[in-house]
Amino acid sequence: MRIGELAAAVGVTTRTVRHYHHLGLLPEPERRPNGYRDYTLRHAVVLARIRRLTELGLGLPEVRDVLADDAGRDLAEVLAELDDDLARQEAAIQERRLRLRALLEEGGLPAEGPVSPQLAAIFSDLTRHPEPAMAAKDREMIALLETAAAPEDRERLLVALRAAADVPGALERMHEAYALLDALADADPADPRVEQAARALADCLPDETLEGMGIGQLDLESPDMNSNGSFMRAFLHDFPPAQAAAISRTIRLLVERAR
Repeated sequence: MRIGELAAAVGVTTRTVRHYHHLGLLPEPERRPNGYRDYTLRHAVVLARIRRLTELGLGLPEVRDVLADDAGRDLAEVLAELDDDLARQEAAIQERRLRLRALLEEGGLPAEGPVSPQLAAIFSDLTRHPEPAMAAKDREMIALLETAAAPEDRERLLVALRAAADVPGALERMHEAYALLDALADADPADPRVEQAARALADCLPDETLEGMGIGQLDLESPDMNSNGSFMRAFLHDFPPAQAAAISRTIRLLVERAR
């Protein structure tokens, strides 16, 4: 058989056949005097087996193991591992679907996009329209922290935020602090309102929130906590100079208070 005839017989493309040759999955056939490959029924049998294995979900390295004569793994062992992997994928998909359903049933997504149900509930409690522009930026940063944090750190963050949100008058105080920060958009970093905004923002976070967020463990002199740190530099660069000065001062006030 020619390569096109083999591919058609098994239901794959000639490109797939050549790829399997390149990977060593399908032996190269002998060539006729005119240079064309001459495939036999044995090649079709092996190619069909490769197709069946890949349709089961095996990757090509696993297929190579199954096809190997001596050092290959037992097919039942490979299929059992595949079944376990598919079960994990199925569970993960089910968990994601439950999260999507919960978000859809809440009747609207936050502007920051899909976040955890716990964080979405906190955002809902701390949102009031119209709201200061800084409130939206703060939620963006919190969503970033939740996404990037390790699972245990994420849990501590959510507990700390919940504690802050549950303090009586929290929404009003936070929006007052945000309004002070908004007013610094075109101000000079030396403006005395910088200190006022920093203290107002720091006062929004109760002591139990600082403990849950581990603020007291931060090293103000470490590269990551000063303007030379790449993350802090990028974070502060996203704000006008006076707002950046107020936020930097807020962080220092919180660290000093937590200690």
